[in-house]
Amino acid sequence: MVKQTFGPYTAEVWVTAVQVATIWTSPASPRTIDEHGLSHPTDIDGWVSSLDYESTVALSDENRIQTQTLYGEAVTVTETKGDWAHVVIPTQVSVKDERGYPGWMPLDQLKQVNKQDWQRGESAAVISPHAWLEGEEGESIMKLSYMTILPVETKAGSRVKVNTPHGYNYLQKNDVTIFRSDQGLKKQPGTELLKAGEAYVGLDYFWGGMSSFGYDCSGFTYAMHKANGYQIPRDAGDQANSGQSIPYDQMEPGDLLFFAYEEGKGKLHHVGFYYGKGNMLHSPQTGRGIELIELKGTKYESELCAVTRYWQEAEEQS
Repeated sequence: MVKQTFGPYTAEVWVTAVQVATIWTSPASPRTIDEHGLSHPTDIDGWVSSLDYESTVALSDENRIQTQTLYGEAVTVTETKGDWAHVVIPTQVSVKDERGYPGWMPLDQLKQVNKQDWQRGESAAVISPHAWLEGEEGESIMKLSYMTILPVETKAGSRVKVNTPHGYNYLQKNDVTIFRSDQGLKKQPGTELLKAGEAYVGLDYFWGGMSSFGYDCSGFTYAMHKANGYQIPRDAGDQANSGQSIPYDQMEPGDLLFFAYEEGKGKLHHVGFYYGKGNMLHSPQTGRGIELIELKGTKYESELCAVTRYWQEAEEQS
């Protein structure tokens, strides 16, 4: 179940205060060319488009980025060092830290909000690839990612009034789905995960990406599960070790396929969705966009090492 949970927090909650916050390996990880991803506000479109192939590959090869959080997403601050905060992200399960995914982010990309004021009976999740957060007069304030979730204050006309780290603003009703905060987004069958993912075919891969500005392989599978009511681990290795293990001859659309070097016997390195009829929907690697491919005749055919399932049949949903 995907919902905004604030159980571990005291009266004050730290939330992400930019459209997408990148979680870095250390405060020394960012480069001068990463300025648009470090600022407040951020310009993720500008940052991603400014990086060439080599500088984008270096984000992974040089172990610079860990993950990302979306506007309004809660984190736990465990330490501050100058202008930086070490955080863990409870909504992103990881073996790296039992409290949530760990890493560093600029302190000014966070804001403390009152837990009681932040909690609302309903939440709004962005279901368009992007949605503009609007001001009182309809002016565009911030371009938000798919699956940004914010507390609902009121619903009137064509807009939803939402609470944000910067006060009350608005989202267009046709850009969001509204759900009860205590119940979370409704769990959907595997075919709905694929339907959600199809909207991003062609979107460039981005290492550590957890937003519709660019996903990495496991960020893509994580986000499509999130959109359909499932909170799964952040990284491919953790995703493979959780969920229901599925025999190869019983794969169904929406299952996750995992791949390892040395013809499936080495280190796990990739995850994608089984699309049915021998096809896969996945976010492949830097320099390529999300794609639907046939597995036969590709390196993935011999590297398949595991299949897991998180989705449920409609009658099994609770």
